[in-house]
Amino acid sequence: MEHSKRTSAALTTACSALLYFHLCGNLLRFILLCKKMAYQKVNADQRAPGHSQYLDNDDLQATALDLEWDMEKELEEPGFDQFQLNSAENQNLENSETADLNLDPIQPATSPKGRFQRLQEESDYVTHYTRSAPKSNPRNFCRLLKIFCTAIILFISGILIGYYSHKNCPSNATSSGTLDLHLYQEILKTIQGEDIKKSFRNLVQLYKSEDDMDISKKIKTQWTSLGLEDVQLVNYSVLLNLPGLSPSSVTLSSSGQCFHPNGQPCSEEARKWSSQDLLYSYAAYSANGILEAEVIDVSYGNADDLKRIKKMKNVTNQIALLKLGKLPLLYKLSLLEKTGFGGVLLYIDPCDLPKTANLSYNTFMVSLNPGGDPSTPGYPSIDGSFRQHRSNLTSLLVQPISASLVAKLISLPKDRTTNGACSPLELPNNEERIVNMKIQTVTKFETVTNVVGYLKGVTFPDRYVIVGSHHHTAHSYNRQEWASSTAVITAFIRALMLRVKRGWRPDRTIVFCSWGGTAFGNIGSYEWGEDFRKVLQRNVVAYISLHSPVRGNSSLHSVASPSLQQLVAEKNKFNCPRRDQCPKTNISSEQIQDDADYFINHLGVPTVRFTYEDIKTLEGPSFLSEALFPKHATKIEEMDPFFNLHETITKLSGEVILQIANEPVLPFNALDIALEVQNSLKGDQTTTPQLLALASRLRESAELFQSDEMRPANDPKERDPMRVRMLNDLLQDMEKSFLVQHAPPGFYRNILYHLDGKTSQFSILLEAWEHCKSLASNETLQEALSEVLNSINAAQVYFKAGLDVFESVLVGKN
Repeated sequence: MEHSKRTSAALTTACSALLYFHLCGNLLRFILLCKKMAYQKVNADQRAPGHSQYLDNDDLQATALDLEWDMEKELEEPGFDQFQLNSAENQNLENSETADLNLDPIQPATSPKGRFQRLQEESDYVTHYTRSAPKSNPRNFCRLLKIFCTAIILFISGILIGYYSHKNCPSNATSSGTLDLHLYQEILKTIQGEDIKKSFRNLVQLYKSEDDMDISKKIKTQWTSLGLEDVQLVNYSVLLNLPGLSPSSVTLSSSGQCFHPNGQPCSEEARKWSSQDLLYSYAAYSANGILEAEVIDVSYGNADDLKRIKKMKNVTNQIALLKLGKLPLLYKLSLLEKTGFGGVLLYIDPCDLPKTANLSYNTFMVSLNPGGDPSTPGYPSIDGSFRQHRSNLTSLLVQPISASLVAKLISLPKDRTTNGACSPLELPNNEERIVNMKIQTVTKFETVTNVVGYLKGVTFPDRYVIVGSHHHTAHSYNRQEWASSTAVITAFIRALMLRVKRGWRPDRTIVFCSWGGTAFGNIGSYEWGEDFRKVLQRNVVAYISLHSPVRGNSSLHSVASPSLQQLVAEKNKFNCPRRDQCPKTNISSEQIQDDADYFINHLGVPTVRFTYEDIKTLEGPSFLSEALFPKHATKIEEMDPFFNLHETITKLSGEVILQIANEPVLPFNALDIALEVQNSLKGDQTTTPQLLALASRLRESAELFQSDEMRPANDPKERDPMRVRMLNDLLQDMEKSFLVQHAPPGFYRNILYHLDGKTSQFSILLEAWEHCKSLASNETLQEALSEVLNSINAAQVYFKAGLDVFESVLVGKN
């Protein structure tokens, strides 16, 4: 688009210049020819036809043949249809053929045939015009002609000067940006909450089909009908861990009472009442079997909790009563496994949830899979790949249970509120509870399907902006959440394709993905990422997540890579038209539980996600979203009855997508990465002088990069296509330097992301420090410090090398 505008402007300039010179040349030639013609006509009476030295002149005849009399009509007006000599001039002409002529009062006449060459065809031309005319008329005409010529020249000069001054004016960049914003708003204004609501209800109805392939085909059909080109179904045969034939159970040894995970007694009636929900209250990829042991309350299961408990009791092969939240579940399970526990009863404390969420009797599912197909770890599950049949990914027996069952295990009254405050669930230290837990699951290979559609870019088709949502693969779980996610991505595709049908296309390719297998450990996105790893490493610019866009209705929460936080802050103003009443921008770089995981941790791709949350959820422990509740737990239409929140999320995400896909220079901020690194080291007990010195050098390099390279590239007057392409390649790979080789289970390998929005320190340093306090050796801490040090150094070398390359190119061009 920008190239076509430049071409059009160049053609306009060239045409204007040609018109300018052509018109001026014609006017000058016209004045000279007027005088010559008059002179020739006067001598025509005294020379024989055909012997005039002027009419026979080759230059004059060539000029006469080339130049048509375009002002013939003006010269045919009364008073200008003749020329007359005064008495003195007539006498001079009669007495001397060679006398000097005063040509000023002579005006040319029009040839009856309209061309100069026809003057020599009429010997009695002067005798046709014997009427006298005022002597002032010829002078007035010349004066008017000169004024007319000057006005034309000034007019055309003004146009050209105005054009070039406007072109060179700095405000041109602003006007171009304004045009882009108008284009984005034109695309986004077609997105309406009512349309998203209709799409959502249609998708919920699709859930009646339990076949993931069937739902994927219908999503593909819908996207194709909207005009999205090249929509594909990408299938992978993966190992899934599913519930057994009967639900898990927990039995109190003291009384013999048997309970299902939701707290209901083990009876045939209860099983029939909620059989499917009971079956799907389980931990995917947990160990199977029966374990009878003492229940030990480990609270949230962090290092301090376990250190305290080990001093009090023997925990070997016992059952831990563990709260979900505060730390990644996989990390806490790894600590429990190392400590010697044999089983885990996992629950969510009601005090950690919003008051509006009454989930006391709700069961939930968790996945113990860190990502991808467990049978093909680290490589795609394509035909011919070696398959590992791993029935479990931990030695622990893990069973999610409801808060109501926990209350029965510790014999607490139903009403635990005191003065309006919620009392956390705790098992008294002086009481012993022996339980028997039974877990039965099955593993089998099944097909997981991704829906992938491409909208090819026109300028940089090899650069991808990936937009991701997900569809269901587990019975009942996230039914409304995946429908919400898919409705939002479909609404954006619809709005985008309406503009594409009118001839517009983005500069970079936009890839739309609906992932399968999300509930079992983001299997679909991991397998696709591993399958196309080499292409994605080189081509992916950013990942925009639309995973579960509405989880509450009280606060807009934005998660973004440090390089994209400024862009997200600008777009958040969309949701707040009056700045004086805008709440504090809630943007963080924290771990998220969705399909962006592979792109953040294995590809180092900058990522953005907008969601609506409950404030209580944001203020409470992180990682509660690892629990997947059944269909009746999340009521989307109650939280957003008019789907206004969905509309806002779609437009916010859509504007970010459009800006990343269309800006000549990627809207990433290198300096913000350096600032994030420095902030992560502030107040950290483990920080060393070497780390601080490296972080300072990184900031200096980022500042130079930002001012010396990004500023001129963002100015259209200084923008060079080759330098812009080099700059964009550097910008899209900035985060790759911060991917560490080793991270604790459940922790991000991309150290720019923190455990939650309330901590700013590097997560792996925090974990290593906690681990170091409980052990005599500090080897783990030294390893973590080395990982961080090498990451910062790699980023510093990366920016420095980029600056050197640009300097070399600049010197070479000069």
